Amino acid sequence: MSTDVAPAAEDSLPQPFPSRFRAGGERNRRLGRPLKVVGRVRGVDEALLDRIGRAMFERDELGAALADAIRLRGDAPGRVRMDQFRRALEGGLAAVPDAPPALVDFLSELERDPEWLDRDLVEEGARVFRRLGQNAQDVLLQLSLVGGYRFGGPTDLLVATGGLTGEQTLRRLAETQKWGASLTDPGSLVAPRDGQAPGEGWRLTVHVRLMHALVNHAFEDSWDTAQWGLPINQADQASTLGLFDGVLIIGSRALGVPISSSESRALMHLWKYVGWLMGVHPDFLVDDEWERHRIDYHVLLAQGPLTEAGPQLAQAVVEAQALRRYPGWPAVLQGARARYERERLLSMLTVFLGPESMRELGLPMRPPWAHAYLVALNTARYRVLKRLPGGPDRLARWGGRRAQWLLDSYFQGDAEDVGELRA
Repeated sequence: MSTDVAPAAEDSLPQPFPSRFRAGGERNRRLGRPLKVVGRVRGVDEALLDRIGRAMFERDELGAALADAIRLRGDAPGRVRMDQFRRALEGGLAAVPDAPPALVDFLSELERDPEWLDRDLVEEGARVFRRLGQNAQDVLLQLSLVGGYRFGGPTDLLVATGGLTGEQTLRRLAETQKWGASLTDPGSLVAPRDGQAPGEGWRLTVHVRLMHALVNHAFEDSWDTAQWGLPINQADQASTLGLFDGVLIIGSRALGVPISSSESRALMHLWKYVGWLMGVHPDFLVDDEWERHRIDYHVLLAQGPLTEAGPQLAQAVVEAQALRRYPGWPAVLQGARARYERERLLSMLTVFLGPESMRELGLPMRPPWAHAYLVALNTARYRVLKRLPGGPDRLARWGGRRAQWLLDSYFQGDAEDVGELRA
């Protein structure tokens, strides 16, 4: 892996790593054993761990430059207004003829296709993602999101920003659902070209990249960088990307969904491009599933221990099931459906996270009934229905309907537009 990036503000830091680096010790190795086995990770690569540790002091510099320009006051030279950014999101740089330099630099980079990009493979990845249906949403919510709460740092930042606690929980989950669903639409990740508008997935992804940069800008001076690294740093960005590609594949297979090597490659390429749009460093952008599992295992070893933010966030996600409004269910049965969804979530979390993590997060354990019925259902869907004439198309339509139903249940109405999405 290349290491030719200069860590942000490293000269002012007495140590090459924040104190949370590898502070999880034996607990992290224990939590990482299933990934080590399933991901075929042969051993610990100290050079890769060193790279991850140093990345905790690195940020998305292109996004940071744009955030700095947005935060300039009044008529300061080079200031970028949010209305200019929104116009550029809708129509590309061509829609902002008077664009300031920071906006030009940012959009010029993202409107071009990286040399390695295969647009056809991205579209195939979107189709595979769509066919996963609710399985993808289950894995991303339970194994990726809640599973990520087992380590300090990003969780503490989420609490500091009000990211997934209290009344904000449902909204943030809805925003994540909306973004994920957008990536499955045909042409959704097309960049603006010759005055043509970009796809919704491209717009949402680029918007979230700026939101991350603005969070870094707002918290960098007050954040305990010596302990946690930068607020949103490249190591945590790599961790997040791994939760969306490698963990998605492993988790879906655990639910009985067969994912072939060609489907895995397409999903990985889709998320590689999404990661590139998000500003993840090239060292952590990979096409190969097994290389992602290797990186994920080392990222897990690099983490710090659980903090009080983890249980707070995990319990908020479980409690949010009672706040959803379930389309197609009459008012008198909404409460019953909410209780079912809560029990289903706890049942699946028990299997995905295990007893130790459930106790740490303060979540009650449940029998694995939800996992059992999903494995049986997915075996019928993906090993029988998929092989019938028109089966893949029917699976894609089912996946799209389930994604929309989930989105409606979280938003409780019409989904807000991109301008309302936050980090």
